Formats: sequence, C-alpha cells, structure tokens
Amino acid sequence: MLDHIRKTLHPERYHGTGKRPPFFEGWYFKLVSADRRERFAIIPGIFLSDDPTVQHAFVQVFDGVSGAVSYHRFPAEQFRAVDDPFAVSLGANQFRMDQLTLDIHDDLRSVSGTLRFGAATPWRVNTLEPGVMGWLGYLPFLECYHGVLSFDHKLEGALTVDGRTVDFTGGHGYIEKDWGKSFPGGWVWMQTNHFAESEGTSFTGACAITPLLRGWFPGFLAGVWHQGELHRFASYSYAKIDKLEVTEHTVDWVVSDKQKRLEINARRAEASILPGPSRHDMGVRVPETLKAVISIALTRADGGLIFEGTGTCAGLEVAGDLDKLLKAL
Repeated sequence: MLDHIRKTLHPERYHGTGKRPPFFEGWYFKLVSADRRERFAIIPGIFLSDDPTVQHAFVQVFDGVSGAVSYHRFPAEQFRAVDDPFAVSLGANQFRMDQLTLDIHDDLRSVSGTLRFGAATPWRVNTLEPGVMGWLGYLPFLECYHGVLSFDHKLEGALTVDGRTVDFTGGHGYIEKDWGKSFPGGWVWMQTNHFAESEGTSFTGACAITPLLRGWFPGFLAGVWHQGELHRFASYSYAKIDKLEVTEHTVDWVVSDKQKRLEINARRAEASILPGPSRHDMGVRVPETLKAVISIALTRADGGLIFEGTGTCAGLEVAGDLDKLLKAL
C-alpha cells in the first residue's frame, strides 16, 4: 500500500512493479509541428498477462494526418523502467519527461530520431489531490487510472518516418498516461493545446464508465490550463455534468461547479483504430482522431468570461458502450 501511495504521488512513474496480471500501462506522447501540418501520437507501454503468448511490450505510432497506425511488439523482458528521474525504454527506444528517442525498423514502419521537450506543465500533484484523479487515485482497486503529465510544452528536433524528415522544432507537445487492468467499458476523451487565442492554453477532459466496488458511476474530469492556472472540474471535486450529448458529428459537453462553468463543443473527424487493453489482451478497438476541433467557453458563476477559444489538432475518442454511459447521466 505504501508503494501505491508513493507511485500515486508520481504519476509519471511505472506502476506495474509487483502487480499481478492482468495489468497494462501506457504513456501517450502527442507531437504537433509548428505549422500544425504534422501530428503524431507515440504510445509506449506494456501488457502483463499469465499467458506468455499475450504478454508483451509495445510502441504504437499514430500518424494523425494520414491516419496510419502501426503497432510494434517487443518481448516484455525488453521493457525497462526507472523511477527517479523517470525513464522507460524498450530496446533502443527511450522515453523521458524531457525527451524521447525512437529507433524502430521493421516490416511495419521505420521511425527514428530524438525529440527534446521544454518544461512540462503537469496537472498539480499534492497529498490532498494527487493528480488528475484527485483522492480517487489513492484507491488501490480501480480498473483504470489516468495521469496528465504535461498540458503543454515546446518541442525541438526531428523524426525520420519511412525516409521522410518530420521537423517538430517550435511545435507543441502533450503527455498523459493510463494504467490498470483494463480500459473502461465506455468513454469520451478529448484534448487540445492549440488555441489560436492563447498559446500555451490547454484543455483535456474525459467521461467514462468507472467501476467502484460492486457498482459503477459516470466518472469525469476536465481541466483547462490557462495563463499558469488550472481550472478543473471532476467527480471528486463535487462538480457536475450539466449536459453530454454525442451525435455522429459533434460532442456537446457542459460541466460546472459552484464557482465556474465550462462549455465544450467538439467537432468530430474521421478516426483511426488503435489497439487498447482489456483484461485479456490488447484487443480493445479505440477510435481516435487528431483532426477534431474543440471550442470551449470557461466562465465564472456570475457569467464573467475567463477564456473562450477554439482548439485545433485536437484528440478525440468516443468508444465502448456509450449508451450505458449517457443513460446514467
């Protein structure tokens, strides 16, 4: 339990040491070039199982412009993790909070190079509210945990992708992660840190079927990082969902608490299918796009405007048993 508490206070670290399978953990590095014409998500991770044919480490490479997805498997024994300073490696591929290095050459794709990251802007972590999940993060029996490691940071360097140089210098990155036994049964997730109205402003939010003891509830979180301040709404903070409507083309979501209100309109886009974890394997089909557009309006309870803007290069997932989730609201 003590180790669980220590890791909760350091969400970037690997949480799988000593865990009984099934267990997964994955870090999500989003990369967008300065001209916004290149958008990639690089996802290193591991899936632990009692079945040696299923257990493995991986690096996913998602080209958010072309939609191409490649899933590169590694023996689980090649996965290495260091706590302080945080680092994860899979063979020659290395991931840290200040840079990543890729060296992938197989039948699926060739990706190599090093990118350096500017100072991270994480969701705040303290003993009373240890990260994006708040006090819920201390519970040792949840199905899935989430962390936001950097709302926004600058990028420097280039990757060579199938012989093509992709320069990310001057672009922006975002880092989050998930770990646990399985992805939720259904969820909506969205993120953007490309607001023309305010460089460095970032929004992320998710609503999901959240098992708890013998039942479940529609757990949610939403955070706006703006001018050095985090405006957050979450189940654990007594905020509430005023509206969540999903159509073929849009997601309309409104959350509020006693002090503030956040209105979100996401315009959906063509999605690619990424592998995700169940309790048995990496067989969950996760539809994701990096082409969505998200408009937000953050106001005070008295109607005063804090921030209003439209974010592009936005990540968006609408997945799983959405009817079950929406009917519970």
